[in-house]
Amino acid sequence: MNRELEYMFVQSARVWIPDAEEVWKSAELAKDYKNDDASLQLMLEDGTTIDHKLDPKTKNLPYLRNPDILVGENDLTALSYLHEPAVLHNLKVRFIDSKLIYTYCGIVLVAINPYETLPIYGTDIINAYSGQNMGDMDPHIFAVAEEAYKQMARDERNQSIIVSGESGAGKTVSAKYAMRYFATVSGSASEANVEEKVLASNPIMEAIGNAKTTRNDNSSRFGKYIEIGFDNRYRIIGANMRTYLLEKSRVVFQADEERNYHIFYQLCASANQPEFKNLRLSTANDFLYTRQGRSPVIEGIDDAKELRTTRHAFTLLGINESYQIGLFQVLAAILHLGNVEIKDRDSDSSLIAPNNRHLTAFCELVGVTYQDMSQWLCHRKLKTATETYIKPLPRLQATNARDALSKHIYAKLFSWIVEHVNKALVTNVKQHSFIGVLDIYGFETFEINSFEQFCINYANEKLQQQFNMHVFKLEQEEYMKEQIPWTLIDFYDNQPCINLIEAKMGILDLLDEECKMPKGSDDSWAQKLYNTHLKTCSLFEKPRMSNRAFIIQHFADKVEYQCEGFLEKNKDTVNEEQIHVLKASKKFDLLVELFQDEEKATTPTGQVPGTGGRTRLSIKPDKGRDTSSKEHKKTVGCQFRNSLQMLMETLNATTPHYVRCIKPNDFKLAFSFDPKRAVQQLRACGVLETIRISAAGFPSRWTYQEFFSRYRVLMKQKDVLPDRKLTCKNVLEKLVQDQDKYQFGKTKIFFRAGQVAYLEKLRADKLRAACIRIQKTIRCWLARKKYLRQRSAAITIQRFTRGYQARCLAKFMRRTQAATIIQKYQRMCVERKRFRQKQAAALAMQTILRAYMARQKYQALLREHKAVIIQKHVRGWLARCWYKRCLEAIVYLQCCIRRMRAKRELKKLKIEARSVEHFKKLNKGMENKIMQLQRKIDEQNKDNRVISERLVSLESSYASESERMRGELGRLRGVEEDAKNKTNQVSSLLEELEKLRKELSVTQQEKKTIEDWAQKYRDEMEKMVSELKDQNGLLKKEKDDLNRMIQEQSQQMTEKMTRAIAQETQQLETDLNEERSRYQNLLTEHLRLEEKYDDLKEELAHSTNVSKPGHRRTDSTHSSNESEYTYNSEYAELEDGSRVGEDVTRGMDTSLTLKLQKRVTELEQEKQSLRNELENREEQFQRARARDDAQFRKARGAELEYESLKRQELESENKKLRHDLAEMRQSLLGGAAAGAGAPGSPAYKVLLDQLNASCEELEVRKEEVLILRSQLVSQKEAVHHKETMTEPSVFAQDVNKLKDADELKQAYVGLKDTNRSPRSVRPALEVSDLLSRLRLLEQQLQAQRRTYDSEVESLRGELQNVKEENNRQQQLLAQNLQLPPEARIEASLQHEITRLTNENLELMADDPTASREARVIILRRMVDLMEQLEKQDRTIRKLKKQLKVYSKRIGEMGAGHTEGQTSPGQMVEEPIHPVNIPRREKDFQGMLEYKKEDEMKLVKNLILELKPRGVAVNLIPGLPAYILFMCLRHADYVNDDQKVRTLLTSTINSIKKILKKRGDDFETVSFWLANTCRFLHCLKQYSGDEAFMKHNTSRQNEHCLSNFDLAEYRQVISDLAIQIYQQLVKCMENILQPMIVSGMLEHETIQGVSGVKPTGLRKRTSSIADEGTYTLDSILRQLSAFHSTMCQHGTDPELIKQVVKQLFYIIGAVTLNNLLLRKDMCSWSKGMQIRYNVSQLEEWLRDKGLMNCGAKETLEPLIQAAQLLQVKKKTDEDAEAICSMCHALTTAQIVKVLNLYTPVNEFEERVSVAFIRTIQTRLRDRCESPQLLMDTKMIYPVTFPFSPSSLALETIQIPTSLNLSFLTRV
Repeated sequence: MNRELEYMFVQSARVWIPDAEEVWKSAELAKDYKNDDASLQLMLEDGTTIDHKLDPKTKNLPYLRNPDILVGENDLTALSYLHEPAVLHNLKVRFIDSKLIYTYCGIVLVAINPYETLPIYGTDIINAYSGQNMGDMDPHIFAVAEEAYKQMARDERNQSIIVSGESGAGKTVSAKYAMRYFATVSGSASEANVEEKVLASNPIMEAIGNAKTTRNDNSSRFGKYIEIGFDNRYRIIGANMRTYLLEKSRVVFQADEERNYHIFYQLCASANQPEFKNLRLSTANDFLYTRQGRSPVIEGIDDAKELRTTRHAFTLLGINESYQIGLFQVLAAILHLGNVEIKDRDSDSSLIAPNNRHLTAFCELVGVTYQDMSQWLCHRKLKTATETYIKPLPRLQATNARDALSKHIYAKLFSWIVEHVNKALVTNVKQHSFIGVLDIYGFETFEINSFEQFCINYANEKLQQQFNMHVFKLEQEEYMKEQIPWTLIDFYDNQPCINLIEAKMGILDLLDEECKMPKGSDDSWAQKLYNTHLKTCSLFEKPRMSNRAFIIQHFADKVEYQCEGFLEKNKDTVNEEQIHVLKASKKFDLLVELFQDEEKATTPTGQVPGTGGRTRLSIKPDKGRDTSSKEHKKTVGCQFRNSLQMLMETLNATTPHYVRCIKPNDFKLAFSFDPKRAVQQLRACGVLETIRISAAGFPSRWTYQEFFSRYRVLMKQKDVLPDRKLTCKNVLEKLVQDQDKYQFGKTKIFFRAGQVAYLEKLRADKLRAACIRIQKTIRCWLARKKYLRQRSAAITIQRFTRGYQARCLAKFMRRTQAATIIQKYQRMCVERKRFRQKQAAALAMQTILRAYMARQKYQALLREHKAVIIQKHVRGWLARCWYKRCLEAIVYLQCCIRRMRAKRELKKLKIEARSVEHFKKLNKGMENKIMQLQRKIDEQNKDNRVISERLVSLESSYASESERMRGELGRLRGVEEDAKNKTNQVSSLLEELEKLRKELSVTQQEKKTIEDWAQKYRDEMEKMVSELKDQNGLLKKEKDDLNRMIQEQSQQMTEKMTRAIAQETQQLETDLNEERSRYQNLLTEHLRLEEKYDDLKEELAHSTNVSKPGHRRTDSTHSSNESEYTYNSEYAELEDGSRVGEDVTRGMDTSLTLKLQKRVTELEQEKQSLRNELENREEQFQRARARDDAQFRKARGAELEYESLKRQELESENKKLRHDLAEMRQSLLGGAAAGAGAPGSPAYKVLLDQLNASCEELEVRKEEVLILRSQLVSQKEAVHHKETMTEPSVFAQDVNKLKDADELKQAYVGLKDTNRSPRSVRPALEVSDLLSRLRLLEQQLQAQRRTYDSEVESLRGELQNVKEENNRQQQLLAQNLQLPPEARIEASLQHEITRLTNENLELMADDPTASREARVIILRRMVDLMEQLEKQDRTIRKLKKQLKVYSKRIGEMGAGHTEGQTSPGQMVEEPIHPVNIPRREKDFQGMLEYKKEDEMKLVKNLILELKPRGVAVNLIPGLPAYILFMCLRHADYVNDDQKVRTLLTSTINSIKKILKKRGDDFETVSFWLANTCRFLHCLKQYSGDEAFMKHNTSRQNEHCLSNFDLAEYRQVISDLAIQIYQQLVKCMENILQPMIVSGMLEHETIQGVSGVKPTGLRKRTSSIADEGTYTLDSILRQLSAFHSTMCQHGTDPELIKQVVKQLFYIIGAVTLNNLLLRKDMCSWSKGMQIRYNVSQLEEWLRDKGLMNCGAKETLEPLIQAAQLLQVKKKTDEDAEAICSMCHALTTAQIVKVLNLYTPVNEFEERVSVAFIRTIQTRLRDRCESPQLLMDTKMIYPVTFPFSPSSLALETIQIPTSLNLSFLTRV
């Protein structure tokens, strides 16, 4: 036993021991192992101790467990101990704990079916894996597909992906995802969308070849090999499919819980569709072939929907509707044929009942006669040399023949579909290479294994042999490349098993021979097998208890095959007469087409291996194949062997990639792992064989740098040499004594299995010892510091203690002396006091004793007297008690006697109660009582009605009496008025004085009566006043409450309106950004189509071999603006050879050209609509913001003023009420005279007036309270409507009605004056009438205002429509003027036709009759318009010439001018000309003049041939833009519209051309982005608009354009700037992309923080900085280079901020995406590295002054992911902290990081599953996207804020280096 082994098997070492349930169980050594020990003391994980016996012969020790840091590795070969339990445990940990379904095992990808849909197959994941090395990312099917695609392009060699596994393991899904990856990454080379067709073949093949089994709901019941073809640019051009061994028996039989092929159930589920009515289908339970499994429905699958998907796929692949219906007819015919019932006629014959409806349906569907079909279903024809016999068939044989026919038809249909799918996938483009995807069944073993399992296992034997050879070859190549010695590795060679099956006299050969025998049977074939192989081949065995079975030792396991049915399935016979009947069908062409090659068929099954495989690369056809008639008799086994041989030749000619699918359990449970089933499949699929081959050699491989970085801690300083290789050699020689345990290669160190674990243990022990030493030193230092602190404290305490003790001694001595003196006097005092106390005590004792004796004597006398009294009372009490007892006894006796008599009476009564008469008597009484009660109720109801009538009459009489009293009161008041008038007539009263004296007595009596009445009235008034006071108090309180509520509501409304406005503003900004993004994406798509169109045009030009110069058009043939079309057409006329170019264009693919032109037109229209919508959104946003602010301020001011006025008014009214009440009290209680209370007296008047005023004031107060309440309700409704944002708020409407605060004030003052008018001159009735009229007027005013508002809105809408129509007409006119005369006429005519059509449609909607008349008028009008247009065109051309002449003359005469604006290319209609500037040659006006023929030279020198580097360094920024604008200014100055248009168009096209040519050069793109933006700003700055002119100087304003409005061209240039910006971002992204992952994730910025873990066979990017490796400094240097270049080019600062924000988003998104897809990067140390890197990026932003550009916020998800890697992840508090911290990460991202978290050192801990579930529970309510990865292709919408230039145009000097000497300064 070597030293390393003894070192590993020590106490606490963990091992694996076999277990019956879990296969392997973990245990721990309880004590060290010694060489002579016969057993091991082990402790299981549950604490149980066992004694593990060792094999006495081999002494083999149990397998050692890997260190925890190696558990969960991406590659199984990275494990130090490579054995079965380590592989099983690693897969289980990854699958169960980390939810990772993919794992590498060397060159094999192990895929475990999760039985759950996972979000790891989206386009974002495909983009993340595209271009990555296979070992750099976590294992994935996309990584295998990318590796195959990359090797195909790099090595120029065809590739194959071999997907295998059990049924239900996920083979089909894996193959589907691999093909989806190729279709997404490569794209197609034509417009035929071949990749969509390739993917569309999947639903078709699944429908006709997949079925539900007990193991899988979508099990592939055939094998297929799909070759995806690529051209020389590695784009998909087509595909081809080969199929193998279709399970035909499933058509006629299915086991329990299984289904037939999906297509049958899809048809039955869609039987109610109209097109399927003639198929006569019903539910699946009505057909024998679909109901045998008793499971016709798959949960969660809609078969009708799946059929729609299948039909769509058929259509996409070119199979038209008629063929589809034909296919469905054949399938329906098979179902009906299965329901044909065959009955016994006798023991040797059978028959079919006449008019069998299913056979009738079958014959009608396939177009054959009922008689022929029924005849040959029950008979067969036998041929001899001379005669032919017709033999009837028994019922069983007839049923088998029927089923054989069904299987044969389905096989033919399957082959036909495969052939047509291949035809649809074939293209005419030459295939350069291909990638094949093999989806084939894995090794199978069941309780009963038959011919199908034999063929499947035979195919797996061949594939396993190829796999073993490939693995061995790769190992050998690796050793040879590293130049290390190697020996032949012994691996399992299954060639003997293959020879047993396919060699001469093998199993297949004997089977074919037996099939040729006339009387061959399964039993005779079995005997031949026994005789031939039982004694000669060790892999062949015979079962003990059977003579009809045999056993083969396959590479995976022993399998017992039952011989029954082998011959029948191998021959696969079908009645030829039945085939002839089907061929004779004349109504169904598809059926005849299915059987037309029956004589030429190469497979009796109808399954042609390699169907559609006409083109094969590197595959030679089998020369030995014969096309004679004997081919028809080839057996299934022979054909399968041939097709398998072709497949192996194909695979051997390609580079294979392996995917092994594992089924984790048999119950389809999500993320449930059964170790037994997993081990069986791992053994069967070759994964463990790969492990064994790897373990036999040197499985662990490290580069020298990685080894040095990992195990630097095991080296001493003197061992470290400059040469890393020599250092590693010296260290390994000291650490590992056995030289055979490792080998040194050129770049790597190779280790035997277990050596890495040994080194890891040494490293861990060294680190643990270092930790202990550090802890010891720190603890010593801490103890020393504690001791010194304690010693110092002790000395200090002693010093203070001794001082304290001395002070205490002195104090004690002083106290002792004082105490002696005090004691002397104290003792004297005490003695004196004691004497006096004794004296007083003696006197007291004498007094007390004498008193005590006297009291004793008195007490004795008193006791004697009391005793006598007690005796008297006791004797009386005893006598009374005796009497009571006697009385109670007598009463008790009486009670007993009475109870006895009562019981007797009760017994009699019970007997009577049971009698019928008694019940009758009782019921009779009850009936009488009920009748009496009913009569009583009726009487009471009658009385109630009478009382109610009386009450109603009393109420009516009371009401009439009240009316009469009111009338009497009015009359009395009139009388009182008359009395008042008479009182004033003093003169008349003096004349009648005598008469009145007689009536004096009567008057006095009346006076007395009135005084009494007045007194009574006074009391009532006082009572009423008190009530008014109470009401006034309540009103005041209610007013205060209402004021408070109004204030609260107004405050709440203000806050809610503020929030609503902020939300609306934010929503509008979001919508604006979305519209910008959409618009800019559309521009990108438009540019892509332009480039594609140009590429196609160039290809076509090359193909025509036209070599004349000038035949190509420029880039702008399909530009985004109409003016560019105009310029191209005009410019093309001036070029030489334009006719040749037209000929080439005519030679193009017209359909493609029309398609592209149509697409370009649609994009232009959509771009224009988006542009208009964007402008409208911006205008609406600005108007809405301004309107909301104004409305809010106005509404708030009016509301506050209204409330303040209301409060002031209420307070003044309350004061007035108090004043009136005081006056009333004074008038009533002021000692009035005897006649003061008379009706005409002043007191009486005051009293009456005050009463009326009080009543009116009360009404007014109530109205005001109601108004305030309604105002409060309206405010609430306004706030509610503002919150919902679905309709205009009521509050806003009310405020809009009140146009001004003064109006509100005036209205309120008017109402107040109305209320305050003198009450004495008008009665209360008139006041209420006026109030009602006022309210009526107010309502009318509001109605009129609403009407006015609606009319204003409608007028505004009409005005807006008129403006839009005017703008549209102007645009159309401008466009028409730019076109040639012929095109102008057509465009005008088209516009008029469109307008008339719209009018016609409106007219048709109103009146159909009038519309017919309008059509005739329109046709006539069109003819007239054509003539008018021609005339107008000629007139316009003449007027243009005259206008130019006149304008020149007027300019020379110095006439004034008026400014006018025209759209690009449009001539002014009136003589509007530029200002006549004095001609002084020396005064430069900032304009440059050039000749028209020099325009191309200007563009060439200034744009096409300009070197950005020289211009940026030596000249002012934006110089080309300034020069171009100065040239444009001169064209505007001379009013030359043609020159303006051609200059702008050529500038735009030249910039596009240079960007297309040098679009990958960052400096070029940045330079022209800066100049394009500067040119755009110049067009704005000198446009003459007030918004831009306010930023200019007076001199700059003089340079504004005077004749042309270039607003539309500004939009075109803005679109061009957007395209350049997006190209700049892509260019920068391409430069940064290779640096991001390496610099941000892989490179160790802080050296030594993270250690390199052991790597597997897959290459992984090293984190050690080698030469050529990008670091964080590389990223920072590149960012600085970007920033400095853009600054040198004069890019706007705001635009630089947007670029930096976009770059930082790309950095953060790419880094986070890679972190989420790389398990090896999710560790604590890596989180520290990321946070440090992010801090460096922030420091860079701070240095450049870009902290406020929003770039830091884009890194927030990455920062939070790094924090998530570093925080604690154990308790619920940690979970809460994580949820609150990671707000920028989605739930899927948080869970993914926690699942991927991997400890690098054994001191770290993994995240528990319970903690992850806690996180998921807490984040369950988040509303967010389920997307895992960030969108790295997302580009923020860019804006170009106006940035005016302070540079004066006249100061610009043109350097001679630009070669622009032909420009003249003006």
